[in-house]
Amino acid sequence: MYEPREKWLGKGGRFRRRGIYWLPNLFTTVALFAGFFSIVQAMNGHFEQSALAIFVAMVFDGLDGRVARFTHTQSAFGAEYDSLADMVSFGVAPALVIYVWALKDFSSAQNIPLLGAWLTTKLGWVAAFIYCACAALRLARFNTNIDVVDKRFFQGLPSPAAAALVAGMVWAFNEYQVRGTEVKWLAWALTMFAGITMVTNLKYYSGKDINPRKSVSFPVVVAIALAVVALVAVSSTLPEMLFMLFLSYAASGYALAVWDRAGRKRRGEPPAAPPS
Repeated sequence: MYEPREKWLGKGGRFRRRGIYWLPNLFTTVALFAGFFSIVQAMNGHFEQSALAIFVAMVFDGLDGRVARFTHTQSAFGAEYDSLADMVSFGVAPALVIYVWALKDFSSAQNIPLLGAWLTTKLGWVAAFIYCACAALRLARFNTNIDVVDKRFFQGLPSPAAAALVAGMVWAFNEYQVRGTEVKWLAWALTMFAGITMVTNLKYYSGKDINPRKSVSFPVVVAIALAVVALVAVSSTLPEMLFMLFLSYAASGYALAVWDRAGRKRRGEPPAAPPS
């Protein structure tokens, strides 16, 4: 996606410019635009479009890396550009969308005795900022640990999944004509949950080791089919289905941690040390 822009040709020479691979960066730019579009639509009160734009950003964010690998155009520039686009689409955009939809109503909230009037009115933007800051920390940690972590798992909830969780809530409740002011405490709790989970050491399955050509046992196929049927059965709309899907994924990290701890306890092993 990027080669050094200039190359020194020697004493008395000039710098020779080199270009940027345009195809994978085009997908990254579309993802960045979708994040920006989401912010604009939220400011205009079009929350369904703003939530949908975040999911569009997810699709193109997943495509840019695959296109780069397929066309052999990976580069340091592309990785940095992708991270900056992710920060907008999955950090800033979800935080502003949920703030405009529900959390700004805390400015008129009643005083909570243990917090005081001043802090009570600031709870909304504090939660939005914590989510945004955690997304930045999550992306920075991912970039620095990319060569040392187990590729089968993410360390902490991935920022696209966290963004989909927040956007999915906005989209699903909007589908049922529920205003954000009516569920502001739920929105606050979900925003804090998504933000904090991004910077935990919980393991989340990445799916990078899935090989479509590899055979699996029949019970696995049955389990996948039942999971799809169950998800469709309890969800009447696409927004609701997406919200429940990413909520389940966010909870899977905690379930996996409990399962792992229980297994170590049965075997008499010490708790696993957190990754560096």
